Amino acid sequence: MLFYSTNGISPKVKFSEALLTGQAPDRGLYMPESVPALTLKEIARFSSMEYHEIACELIGRFTGNDLPAEVLAALSRDAYNFDIPLEHVCDRQYVMRLDQGPTASFKDFAARMMARLMNYYLQKEDRNLLILTATSGDTGSAVAHAFFGLDRIRVLVLFPENEVTDRQRKQMTTLGRNINILSLNGKFDDCQALVKQAFADPDLNHLKLSSANSINIGRLIPQMVYYYYAYSRLAQRGEKIIFSVPSGNFGDMMGGVLAMNMGLPVERFIISVNENDEFPRYLETGIYSKIEPSKNCISSAMNVGHPSNLARLMEMYGGKMDEKGEIHRQANMKLMNQDLWSATVNDERTRTTIKKAWENYRLLLEPHGAAGWAGLEEYLSLQKEDSRNKLCVAIETAHPAKFPAEISRLLGFDPELPPSLQGIENKAEQYEHIPTSYNEFKNYLQTNY
Repeated sequence: MLFYSTNGISPKVKFSEALLTGQAPDRGLYMPESVPALTLKEIARFSSMEYHEIACELIGRFTGNDLPAEVLAALSRDAYNFDIPLEHVCDRQYVMRLDQGPTASFKDFAARMMARLMNYYLQKEDRNLLILTATSGDTGSAVAHAFFGLDRIRVLVLFPENEVTDRQRKQMTTLGRNINILSLNGKFDDCQALVKQAFADPDLNHLKLSSANSINIGRLIPQMVYYYYAYSRLAQRGEKIIFSVPSGNFGDMMGGVLAMNMGLPVERFIISVNENDEFPRYLETGIYSKIEPSKNCISSAMNVGHPSNLARLMEMYGGKMDEKGEIHRQANMKLMNQDLWSATVNDERTRTTIKKAWENYRLLLEPHGAAGWAGLEEYLSLQKEDSRNKLCVAIETAHPAKFPAEISRLLGFDPELPPSLQGIENKAEQYEHIPTSYNEFKNYLQTNY
C-alpha cells in the first residue's frame, strides 16, 4: 500500500516512509491510497480475539509486506498489555475507558504502537530521528513515555504553559534522558504551527525531523482499533453502533471514520467539541472559519482552533483542504452530515454533566469524557424514535485523576490515582521556556540538536 499527501504535491510513499517522515514535504498529511475493506464475517471473528490480535489484523492491512506478520504480532502484544473497560451506564449506553494505559490517556494506544513501529524501522535502516510534538495535554506525556529510553529517537515536546494541568505537565517533565520539554506562553495552535513550520524548513533537514502527534499516519491507524474492539464486545452481527468522540485535533475521530470506511457498521459519529466550535459551524453552513486564538476551556486537550486532521476528513468526503485551513474543493456535505453530527459543549455544561453523571449513574467522568457524554445525550434527545435500544458508546479519553481540582470542586472528592500517576507529585521537573516565535524555536533546535 502507498500513502499520498493531502496537498497532492509530494510523491507517494510506502508505510515506513510515511511513518518516519510524519508530515509530508509539501506540508500535507499522509493518507492511504486505498482503504482496505472488511466483511461482516471478518469483523465477527474479532469477538473471539484479544485486543492485540485485533490490532495486528487491522494494522497489518496497511503495512502489508512492509512489515513481517510475526514482527507486527510481537509489537502489538508488547504495546497493548492493559485493560480497555467498557462500562455499562444505562439501557444500551456504554463508556469506553481508554485511560488504563501507562499515562492514563487514550493517546497511549497510538503512541506505544507508533514508538515500536518507528524503532523497528530505524534499527532496520540504521537511522536516527528527532521527534517534534505539540501537545494540548495528553499527547506529550503519552509520546514521552512511549519513546523514553529508545536509543535512536530523541523527543522534543512543546506545550502551552497555562493550558495543561500540573499532573499532565509532570508526566512529561520528570523523565529526562532522550526526552526534552519546551513550554510556550501561547496556545496549542501556536505550538503546532511552530512544529509544522520546522518540518517544512530546509535549513533543518539535517536534524531528521518527524512527528508523533496525530498529523502522523502512524498515530491514526492504531486509533481505529478500539472502535472495532468495542463493536466486537457489544454488538450483534451487522448491528449499527453510535460513537460519541470528544474531539480537539480530530485524530481520535479520524481513526473512527477510517474504521467506518473499512466496513465497521456505524450509524453516526457524534463529534463533541468545546467552545472551539469551528467544526459544528462548518457542518451546518459549509463555511469553515478557524478560531484564532483558540478558546481556553477546562477540556484542555480540545482547545484547538484549527484541527489538523480536518484535511484528512475532507479527503474522505471528496474535498480538499490545505494545512492553513483553506478549502480548495468542497466536501460532500450531504454525506458528511449523514455520517457525522457535532455538539458544542461549553464549560458550564461540561461541569453539569460531570455532576449529573455521578449523581444519576455513579459514572465518574473528567472534562473530555463529560463532553463526549453530553454530546451523546443531546443527540439522543433529538431523535424522534425511541433510542433506548440503540447501541451507543461514549469515549472517555483521560483518567479523572488527571483533573483533581475540577473533580474535587464538583464532586467533593479526589479521584483515586492510577499506578501511572502515583508518586509523580514528588518528582523533580526539568523543562525550558521559549517565546512563541519561529526564529527562537529554530535557533533552539540548531543550538541543541
